[in-house]
Amino acid sequence: MSRKKEDLLEQAERLFYEHGFHAIGLKKVVTESGVALMTLYNHFQSKEDLIMEVLKRREARYFSSLKACLNEAKGEPSVALMEAHLFWTRRHGSNGCMFLRAKEEFANGNQAIVDYVDAHKEALIDFFQAAGYTNRNAIRLALLFEGTTALAETRPLDEVAEECLFFAKQIRLESDKKAKSE
Repeated sequence: MSRKKEDLLEQAERLFYEHGFHAIGLKKVVTESGVALMTLYNHFQSKEDLIMEVLKRREARYFSSLKACLNEAKGEPSVALMEAHLFWTRRHGSNGCMFLRAKEEFANGNQAIVDYVDAHKEALIDFFQAAGYTNRNAIRLALLFEGTTALAETRPLDEVAEECLFFAKQIRLESDKKAKSE
């Protein structure tokens, strides 16, 4: 990937996350990226194409961080996963879920973005199932992750983290109990 395209994607993600998708115009993205508007159009046909690429890259980085945590987990996987999610939230800000914000802003305007967001949320549940969680516990973990992201917008993240880690331990224990009884 060219450095200019990388700069466009990095700045677009930051601006969209901080201000929303409709509030940021392409001129702001190119100004912050230090590239010409034509350079943007050489890489993306439209603002919506840029948004989709931003979401795809963010999703890939997020799932990569979760996979890495699972590979390195020494304790309970649900706790390690929650710690990875909390690390992500600390590192990338407590401004809510970029995917849900995209769905809200494009609910009546771009079905491809809405569908991508829906698929992203399902992919999180699928990820937990692939890690060995039952469907029920995968949904519980997804709820816990989503709740963590939402509550971190209005409460101190350390406080939210403490409670989420408590519940992550409960989900794993129940999964272990079920596995032992089967």
